[in-house]
Amino acid sequence: MTQKQSPVSVLFVCMGNICRSPAAEGVFRHYVEQQGDTEDFYIDSAGTIDYHSGKPADPRMRAAASRRGYTLTSLSRQVMSEDLDEFDLIVAMDRDNLWYLEELANGPQAHIRLLGSFLPERQSEPGQAPEVPDPYYGSSQGFEDVLDMLESACPGIHSACRESYS
Repeated sequence: MTQKQSPVSVLFVCMGNICRSPAAEGVFRHYVEQQGDTEDFYIDSAGTIDYHSGKPADPRMRAAASRRGYTLTSLSRQVMSEDLDEFDLIVAMDRDNLWYLEELANGPQAHIRLLGSFLPERQSEPGQAPEVPDPYYGSSQGFEDVLDMLESACPGIHSACRESYS
């Protein structure tokens, strides 16, 4: 990706920015580091609500991520309209978040996508992309399931960024 002057910017978005999107940020950052592309990416996360602004990721998500070798250090923030222009790729965790982002953008945009569309089994069927379930009110297994989906989507997100933004 050395052809591009500035890093590819990727924003992950969920509702509160304390479970799914900070985990996506941390998992994708780790993946990018493993690929040796750290200098070529800027990775962030945000939420569609500001209820948790300034707070770290949910302790249960941090613990689940830590067991897999990921460190989640971001603090929650609400997505802003400026983010729509500043980020090359915006990845929503579910259709409610996607709807919010599309409303903020005054309609669908090519650079705003569901994370599920990057899963290997769904790349050819983006209209059928699964949502990343919110683990907040569930059991500890929900956090593990989210991490499984995020890990599985990383190669597709990375590849899409290399193809579209480098």
